Order: sequence, then structure tokens, then C-alpha cells
Amino acid sequence: MSASTSTTDLIGSPTPVLSFSPVVLPMPGRPVDLRVRVTAPATGTDLPVILLSHGHGNSNHLSSLDGYAPLAGRWAEQGFVVIQPTHLSSKTLSHLHAGIPEAPLFWRSRAEDMTHVLDRLDVIEAAVPQLAGRMDHDSVAVAGHSLGGFTASLLLGARVTDPDGGQEADLFEPRIKQGVLLAAPGRGGDILTGVMGERFPVFRTIDFSRMSTPALVVAGGKDDPQHFTAIGPDWYADPYRLAPGAKTLLTLVDAEHVLGGISGYDAAETTDENPGRVAALGRLTAAYLRSEFRPGDHAWQEAQDALTTGPDAFGRVESK
Repeated sequence: MSASTSTTDLIGSPTPVLSFSPVVLPMPGRPVDLRVRVTAPATGTDLPVILLSHGHGNSNHLSSLDGYAPLAGRWAEQGFVVIQPTHLSSKTLSHLHAGIPEAPLFWRSRAEDMTHVLDRLDVIEAAVPQLAGRMDHDSVAVAGHSLGGFTASLLLGARVTDPDGGQEADLFEPRIKQGVLLAAPGRGGDILTGVMGERFPVFRTIDFSRMSTPALVVAGGKDDPQHFTAIGPDWYADPYRLAPGAKTLLTLVDAEHVLGGISGYDAAETTDENPGRVAALGRLTAAYLRSEFRPGDHAWQEAQDALTTGPDAFGRVESK
């Protein structure tokens, strides 16, 4: 970031947002009800929706509806309603994990959580003060970081083989029109030489060949996935390279796995803390979705011109 560019410059004038939690959604058969946080701009109508899937991680509360405030707040400032569930994989629910076969990742349950949120958008809208009638239920995107990126990939059309039953799992959600994959896992197979590939065989079977929903794939230029594979940061570009359809790759220069600190302000797990990078990522991802949902909106091109060109560029973009 150049000396003349501040974080405020990257996101424009602050816009008031409201954050409401928990909205509790009964979900029969789930060990606990599904709880979500909703973050939205204080004004505006026809607001597109982003379903945000948290990662796994070691922190107690970042892997829940209480995490990812740096992204949720910025997306809301830029005109989106952000809905964040607490998946069963959250450490806040670790007391429930004993004896449940899908623990600790709950890879299938996580995707089912998002489908349930879509089934209950009207309930969520009615439950949040000042939100009724302001959401665009037909403009829905999914975003996810790390394990949340894996969840988002499945909802966008990627397939895996259930390691317990041996059947292909199809969790594609056609109501989701766009995706943002943030440091999402890449391909499986023999390249998975790290401990995670052995411990969680579902990652070995991921297939991007039918993930045709448009998506922005975000990778960190220094995000080294040694616990999965020895091929280096390029692994995180696989959802871009191996999936069909309209895809865009944003590679953030020098970013590591938390992409500057998206999971929480001043989080101990952030190895590359950079508020400017987080602000740039918030603007770029929101601009991408705005331009995809609203043809004729030039936000994406303007964000690229401002943030991915010149000597102080935060990243580079390629599309197909």
C-alpha cells in the first residue's frame, strides 16, 4: 500500500451497518438449532445476500457467527446482507462432537446449513429489525474461507466421494448465483502428501469438473499448504484452473492463509496481519459481486484499476 493510501480510502466513506445475532433457526435432526448472525447496511433496498461460511481453525470463537467481522462489516458497508451460520464444526460446539461420525469437520452438514438458510430467508428477514422487505432473495452468493471455501465449492457444484459410504455427494445449490472462494482447498489425489489428506480422506476426492457457477477464487501468494501438499501456494488456484465456466483468480501478493486478517481483528492466528490488504480484499470481492449481480455496474473494473495495477498493487487478476 502506498504511503498516500489509507484504509479509509480503500473502502470509501463509512456506511452505518446493523449486526443482529443470534437468529435461531430450528433444524430437525441437527444436534442443536442453527444460529446465524446477520450484518446489513442501515439503509437501502434490493440488497444482494452473501452466505459466509467460516473456517475451522484453532480459535475458540472465530469459527462461528462471531468471526469474520473484518469482511462481514465491509461487505455490508458496500450494500450486501451478510448471513453467517455457526457450523457444527465450530469449537464453540466441540462438546457435541463426541460420538458423531461426521465430526470434527462436518463437511456435509456445513453445506446443508447453507441450504437451510436459503430455505428460511423470509424468516431471517422478518426476525432482524429494520431489514424486512430490503433483501433481494434472487441475488445470492456464497463465500467461504479455508474449510468454509470447501463448503462453498460444494454448493457451487464441486463433488466429493463420501468416505463413509463410498457414494458421490452432490450438494449443489442452484439458488446460489455467484461464489467467492477464499484460500479454499485445491485438488485431491496423490498430491495430498500431508497429514490432512490422510486424516480427512474426503479432501482426496474433490472434483471441480462440474463446478460451473461463476466464482472469484482468492489465493495468497505465500499461503503454503504443507499440511495438505508439497506443491505450494499454487494449490489454492485449482478451483480456478480446474472448474469450468466463468472464473476469476485474484492472487494477493505476500498474503498467507488468513489473507491479512479476515477472520478477526487482531487475531492471534493471523501470520500476515495487514489491515490494508483486508480492506483491499473487502473492496475487490464486493466489487466483483456487485458487477456480476448488476450488469452495467463498473465497480469491479474500478477496483481492479485502483488495487491491482502499479507498483503498490495488492494483487493480480486473471479471468477465463
